[in-house]
Amino acid sequence: MRSSRTIVVIPARMQATRLPGKPLADIAGAPMIVHVWRRAQEAAVGRVVVATDAHEIREAVEREGGEAVMTRPDHASGSDRVFEAVGRVDPDAEAEFIVNVQGDLPTLEPDLVRGCLAPLSRPDVSIATLAARITVDEERANPNVVKVVGTPAGDNVLRALYFTRATAPWGEGPLYHHIGMYAYRRNALARFVSLPPSPLELREKLEQLRALEDNMRIDVTIVDTVPLGVDTPADLERARAMLARS
Repeated sequence: MRSSRTIVVIPARMQATRLPGKPLADIAGAPMIVHVWRRAQEAAVGRVVVATDAHEIREAVEREGGEAVMTRPDHASGSDRVFEAVGRVDPDAEAEFIVNVQGDLPTLEPDLVRGCLAPLSRPDVSIATLAARITVDEERANPNVVKVVGTPAGDNVLRALYFTRATAPWGEGPLYHHIGMYAYRRNALARFVSLPPSPLELREKLEQLRALEDNMRIDVTIVDTVPLGVDTPADLERARAMLARS
């Protein structure tokens, strides 16, 4: 896909419950949000914008030569923040594809961004995301490890049928750990944020079920690795150790 048709948006806010102020946490001499921005730039799929409600985050990104846009502080989700940001930076709707990269992935491999975007080459796919095969037995029943249930739709691609915190599907065969990065067709993102929270979304506390319940097609690229999400002080120390070695 041509880079002029794609915008990568990284939503970032300071009010994380378990690790307040984490976008500005220092890792190897740079704020975490800057590391994420750099990784997204290295993916080379299109324009990269940080969407935030904090002036400190915007300033940190701009000091590194990056682009940041201020958004409202009252968004219910990162998807809503991404949608507002896209409208601000691309008011003429020139970009067709929007990639939502979480702002707490400082060790993100750029290939994952490209892999997330790839299923949108099929015109019938509205949203694309990632998953990795579960190889640690403890993760199979861990409700914090979201599983995607899908049917094969190509080489290393599933068409998502359901997302759940339960151990699913039952029986012999692999389980897949969903990775919370999304690529949207622009019109699909607009449709998604216009919908009210759905019954299964509220029950499972998984936003992507809203799209499935509205009959939007989600395809999933199967990748080899789950990026480290920084949610706790322990995660932050792991990220610091990993990037100190790189």
